[in-house]
This record gives sequence, C-alpha cells and structure tokens, in this order.
Amino acid sequence: MSSASLSARISVVMPCYNAAPFVAEAVECVMGQSHGDVELIIVDDGSTDGSKEILQALAASHPQRIVLLHQDRKGPYPARNLGLKHATGAQVSFLDADDYLAQDCLEKLASALDRQNADVAYCGWQNFGEGAPGSQPYVPPDYATMDMAAEFLRSCPWPIHAALVRREAVDAIGGFSERCFSSMDYDFWLRLYAHTQRIVRVPEVMAFYRWHGGGQISKTRWKQVLDALQVRRDFIAQHPERVSHLSQAKLSELSDGYLMREAYRSYWKRDLDDAQKLFRAALREGGWKSSDLRYLIPATLPAPLFRRLVRLAGGSG
Repeated sequence: MSSASLSARISVVMPCYNAAPFVAEAVECVMGQSHGDVELIIVDDGSTDGSKEILQALAASHPQRIVLLHQDRKGPYPARNLGLKHATGAQVSFLDADDYLAQDCLEKLASALDRQNADVAYCGWQNFGEGAPGSQPYVPPDYATMDMAAEFLRSCPWPIHAALVRREAVDAIGGFSERCFSSMDYDFWLRLYAHTQRIVRVPEVMAFYRWHGGGQISKTRWKQVLDALQVRRDFIAQHPERVSHLSQAKLSELSDGYLMREAYRSYWKRDLDDAQKLFRAALREGGWKSSDLRYLIPATLPAPLFRRLVRLAGGSG
C-alpha cells in the first residue's frame, strides 16, 4: 500500500464491552462515513452479552475494513492502546460502542486538519438517551482564540469521539495513560495540548453521546471528580511551561477549587452520596475556607446521619 494511501486513511478505534443493543449502529456509522478510506479497529473487552457474536458478524461483512481484536476485561484505555497498535491510518478517531457520528463527521474533521495544518480537529456534540444531563446540541468555543491552558484546566474540552487527531501526535504522547480510570479521556486531551497547540474547531454538531443504564463511567460522578482533579494536578506539575502565565491563585482555583465546586454542586442537586464523598475528600485535600466547615464536618458522619442532617437543614435527601 502506498504512503499516499496511508496518509489519507483514518483509523477509528472502538473499545466494546457489553454494548449489544448499540454496537451495530456504532459500527455501521463508521462504515457509512463519507470519507473515502476509513478502517475500524474494534477491541472486544471480554463481553458476555452477545456483543462478541454481533461483532464477528459485522467484521465478516466488512473483511477489508474491520479488524476485530479481543482482550480479557482490561478496560477501555488498555483497549484503545491495543487498537492503536493495529491502526494503520495517519489520522485517528476514537468512538465508543454505544455512541455514533454524523455521516460526514470524519470527512469534515480531516478537511479541517489539512486546511489548517493542525494536529487536532474537534467538533460539537449532543447528549441523548435516558439520564442525559441536557440534550441540547453544543458547539464548544474556538479554543485557539482563548487561553487554552486555562480553558482546558477548567473542564474537559470535548468528549472522546468529538475529535480527529494526527497519528504522529498520538504516538508522541504515548497513547492513553491507564492510571486514573474515569478521567483518561481528559488526561489524553491535556497531554495532547501540552504537545501541540495546533488545534482547529469545526463548529458543527457531529458527535452523539448516548446515556443509558449500562454502568457508564460518567455516572460514577464522585470518582470522576477525584480522578479529574489528579489529572489537573499532574498537568500543572509536569508542564509548567504551559501554565507559567497563570497566577498561583488562578491555578488553585482551576485545580483544587474544582473539588469544592463539584462537592457543592452535588450537594445542591441532592446527590448526597457524591456530595459526602467529595466533601470528605476536600477536607483531606485542603483549599477550603472556614465558611465551608458547616458542610465539611457533617460529611464526616456516617451516611444515614449525614442524610438526616441534610433533610433537617431543609430540602429532601
């Protein structure tokens, strides 16, 4: 195969664990992309719900375009890293087995990469499904016109499937880390930003994120917050050149302040299990004020008593 052909190819890496109700739609949305040369690397992560058989049939129907791999329940980030080892494209996209892309998503992202000589192209997205925290289409800001370090520390800039990345950039940062399970998407984008600031936006909604009752990482909120806090701290410590223009007060607000903000958010939403765990973590980590103690100290009590105190203070728990 010629190098020109390889340079035009996009590799989509898809981990799959027990996604039988959704995976066929995800696979077919990749096979139906308007971009001319797209391969799909699927890594079945030890599924037990019939996903493996569905994937085998799909791979057999697209033998030249789908590579099906298997691993024994190691998780999505080892699965993505395994998929990357088998990907042959010069550009890489990541799609989970319960999400999907618009038909022209990869074509438009690839065009933006080439047109702007960028390393990362990103787009807007939309949540859908039961339990989705809002379902309005969302187009993120043009980060290239902003303080990217501050904005990326404020929150994860886009979900895993709303971007296309040059393979050289992925290899330069060593793929996905596997240390903070619930925030490795965020960690990946932060480390990629540290490597390259050649990032371009396609201001269209072309990625769709499905919410459902399948034990998604995004539903374990307190754990996600603590992992995201560690990812922020690691980025600040490991890439001082990217944050040197930010004051210590600003860095503290963007990192440690995030923990208190999320604790209060959970509390006022009456997600009391998350709130209690996050208040306890904030008490250990510091960065709180004396006015916070009225919430931090009750959180040290057993969960039933904490919930009772919240109810007595007003509001249902």
